[in-house]
Amino acid sequence: MNRRQFLGTIGAAGAVRAAGPKLLVGVTDWNLKLTADPESVPLAKKLGFDGVQVSFGRNLVDGRLPGDSPDLVARYLKLSAEHGLPIDGTCVDMLHTNGLKSDKLAMKWVADSIRLTAALKTKVLLLPFFGRNAMKTEDERNYVGDVLRELAAEAQKVGVILGLEDENSAEENVRIMDRSRAENVLVYYDVGNSTNIGGYDVVKEIRWLGKDRICQIHLKDKPMYLGDGKIRFADVIAAIREIGFTGYANLETESRPGALEEDMRRNLGYVRAL
Repeated sequence: MNRRQFLGTIGAAGAVRAAGPKLLVGVTDWNLKLTADPESVPLAKKLGFDGVQVSFGRNLVDGRLPGDSPDLVARYLKLSAEHGLPIDGTCVDMLHTNGLKSDKLAMKWVADSIRLTAALKTKVLLLPFFGRNAMKTEDERNYVGDVLRELAAEAQKVGVILGLEDENSAEENVRIMDRSRAENVLVYYDVGNSTNIGGYDVVKEIRWLGKDRICQIHLKDKPMYLGDGKIRFADVIAAIREIGFTGYANLETESRPGALEEDMRRNLGYVRAL
C-alpha cells in the first residue's frame, strides 16, 4: 500500500466533514490550559472549533502517562459524542522530556501513545523534536528514521499516523520519512516553528510537500494574534487549499491571562475569514 492509498483509507471521514474546500480548524488542549483533560472537548466546542488535539501529559502517574487511563479515555469518548466534536489528533508531549533521538524510554511513550490514539478513535499522533531533543545532525535524523520503522509498523496495524513536528526543513523530513520505509510517517507541519525557528519559506515548503506528505498542521506565530507577525497567513491558507489538503489545522496560539476565550475566538475568526 502506498502513501496515497493509506491516507485515502483513513481520511474519508475528514473529507466528508470538510464538505468542500473549507479548512477544518481545531485547537490544541495545551493552549486551552487543559493538558490531558477531557474538559478540553466541551470548551473547544463552545469556542467554535471543529476538533481538539489531545496531549497525554508529562507528569507521570505510577510510571504511566497522565492520559493513560481507561476511565480518562472513556470520558473523552463520552464528551466527544455528547458535544459532536471530534478528537482530531493526539500528542506524545513526553518526548520533550525523553527525546526519541537518543532516549530508549521514548520508544515506550510512543508505543503507549499509539495505543491510546487508537483507543480515542483518532488517527494522527504528533511526535515533537525540539530544543535539546531536536534532530541537529544527519546521524540523529538517520537514527530516528530507523527507530520509526519499528514504531510505524505497530502504528499502521491500528491505522495511526506518526507526524514529525520539528526544527528541520521539509527536505530533511522527507529523508527521515524515506529512511523509515513507512507509509504512515508524515510531516506535522507547524508554520510558526518553520518560520521562527527554522527560517524556512513555509508557503514554498507546503507546496513542495503536497497533501500526501502532510498529516496535520499547526497555525501560530510569535505574537499571540495571528496576522500581527511576519507570517503571511493569507498566502499560507491559499497554499494549503491549493494542494488540496482537507485535514485539520490546529491553532496553537497563546492567550492573555484571563482572556483565553476572547483570544481564541479572535484567532479562530481570523483563520475562518481567510
